Amino acid sequence: MGWSVIVVIVSVCIAAAALWNVHKWKREVYQFENQVEQALELILFEVAGRQESNGEMIYEFEDTLWGKCSEKIARIAQICRNKESQSLQEKTQMKELISDISHQTKTPMANIKLYLEFLQEESLSKKGMEFLNNLEKQAEKLDFLLQSMVKISRLEAGVIQIRGGQHKLYPTITKAVEEIAPAAAHKKITLYVDCDEKMELWHDRRWVEEAVFNVLDNAVKYTQAEGSIFLQACRQEIFTKISIRDNGKGILQERQAAIFKRFYREPEVHEQNGIGVGLYLTRQILELQGGYIEVHSEHGEGSEFCLYLPNDRITE
Repeated sequence: MGWSVIVVIVSVCIAAAALWNVHKWKREVYQFENQVEQALELILFEVAGRQESNGEMIYEFEDTLWGKCSEKIARIAQICRNKESQSLQEKTQMKELISDISHQTKTPMANIKLYLEFLQEESLSKKGMEFLNNLEKQAEKLDFLLQSMVKISRLEAGVIQIRGGQHKLYPTITKAVEEIAPAAAHKKITLYVDCDEKMELWHDRRWVEEAVFNVLDNAVKYTQAEGSIFLQACRQEIFTKISIRDNGKGILQERQAAIFKRFYREPEVHEQNGIGVGLYLTRQILELQGGYIEVHSEHGEGSEFCLYLPNDRITE
């Protein structure tokens, strides 16, 4: 066999190998194309909610692998935009509904409380006074439940908006303390507040007041009569710490992770007014401002809730 024949055979083998590789690569490319198309179709199917979005834009792409993939991606992007627009519209409607409910219930509740005050000035039998007292308790419970419902709805609809600014912290804390003071006085609980009146902090005064009040409300509920509650605010290196400590019943170690869950309530206190949303709301308020909350407690030895807010404004 001459060298020419060997060269021809080797050339044929090389060409055959090259053709085989080209065929193999082509097959892999087609397989890739099918896999990508199937994956995008699945994503499109899930995002679209099993139906194409109304008003979908029309795209024109060339009949290539990249063109087909791009067409699917463009459709997904359009549907996502439509979904986002729809979600924003629904949140706006929910916000308006919540606002309307809150406004519509204020007048009836105010009238009920006013009529109850009028009845207290009337001469009633012993049985009548008992009914009146029960009616007052039920009116307070109904008012509390309505307010809680509005708060929960705002959270679920994502309509809590933080409007912070550089404000003094003392007035924010003072308002929360003033709001809880009547309930504390009713149980003869002493409130102690230690906060520098000049200390400033970037925060939303309305929602931080709500967060502090929720913790104080729990402290008053679960502290025995003639107990004590200590509130202290101090500026640390990164965070400002608001500590609320009581000498109440305390919280079992195994329950401490659950108390910040929505609707959680301690089994022993179901006779108390509440639906278990206060601490959950407090945690959400702090997290929206870049802060957090933690608890230290021993059963029977009281509890300390520490609310942390960043000293500097957190920007995304």
